Amino acid sequence: MLSRIAESLFWIGRYIERGDGTARILDVHLQLLLEDPWVHEDAACRGLLAVMGSPAPHDGRLSRGDVLAVLGVDRTHPASIAYSLIAARENARRAREIVSTELWECLNTTRARIPRQVSPARVSEFFSWVRERTALAVGIIDSATSRDDVWQFFTLGRSIERADMTARLLATHALTGNNGPSWTTLLRSCGGYEAYLRTYRGTPSAQNAAEFLAVDRLFPRSILFSISRAEQCLRQLEPRNERVGTSDRALRVLGQIRAELEFRQIDEILADLAIQMEAVQAATSAASEAIRQRYFPTNTTPVWMGEL
Repeated sequence: MLSRIAESLFWIGRYIERGDGTARILDVHLQLLLEDPWVHEDAACRGLLAVMGSPAPHDGRLSRGDVLAVLGVDRTHPASIAYSLIAARENARRAREIVSTELWECLNTTRARIPRQVSPARVSEFFSWVRERTALAVGIIDSATSRDDVWQFFTLGRSIERADMTARLLATHALTGNNGPSWTTLLRSCGGYEAYLRTYRGTPSAQNAAEFLAVDRLFPRSILFSISRAEQCLRQLEPRNERVGTSDRALRVLGQIRAELEFRQIDEILADLAIQMEAVQAATSAASEAIRQRYFPTNTTPVWMGEL
């Protein structure tokens, strides 16, 4: 496969997942700001922008409307939902000879319907729309794409981005503490509340919920599941028979962070949750750069502003 095509497929997966993950995080935190009068809005908005890798202005008070403008509908900001959905469509255009007509029409329609602004009364509706459009795109690929290199590159990008987004979601809780969303709210934002109840059969506790989102081997939005899936994709793309270790830097970085999560006690992870989540974000960034150098080295990589 041409490196140009491989890169486009990788970033289609990343941008679709980024749009979905950002919508989920914003939906949780902006709703919390609306409902909880005790939350300090300016501090919460600055913390959210920091976690999402977006520098906040030093002067003036920030509101939920400012956060939505930057991370929601700003078409020039690399961390925004609008930017991600537009970038996914542009990457599909560059790989048009590989991308199916159905996926192209899905991404093209999504790009055309992105609003320039969202009224306060329709914020939740906007986030629901984003989740539905990204789910449709993923469903088209999963249901109608052969499990060849096309699917592997798309899933590789999506898995790396999902691990990063779940780490950011957990990091927001670590930074906000009791003033932030509850564990039940975080689980609902990941679509994992019912799955959690089937697993633990009780009200979410900090330890169980963090364990479920970070190191559960069966829940597809957990960090461990996503990193493991990315490793599988790398092995499928280039099977290796080394007798000692691995020469693939991306596989090595992902394997190291996976092992660190998988074999630590959950109470140790909770004790320094923010630091651990920063390590996950750093690992996904390093793995993405290693993949770029290995499979599509001629182009500069799109980066998330402020990426750790």
